[in-house]
Amino acid sequence: MENEQIKTIFEKEGITSEIQCTKAFEISEKYGVSKMEIARYCNKNNIKIRACQLGCFK
Repeated sequence: MENEQIKTIFEKEGITSEIQCTKAFEISEKYGVSKMEIARYCNKNNIKIRACQLGCFK
């Protein structure tokens, strides 16, 4: 999935500067975005992933 698509999803979900790990998992399932793509997008765009459950996002 391209960054613009993920950006659109994040905007739709109201995510601007941080996201909870559970929300990242939810978005992954709901929109078919891999967790790794979400992590890369967050890292690239300085979006903090909070309350990480399994160390999937760093």
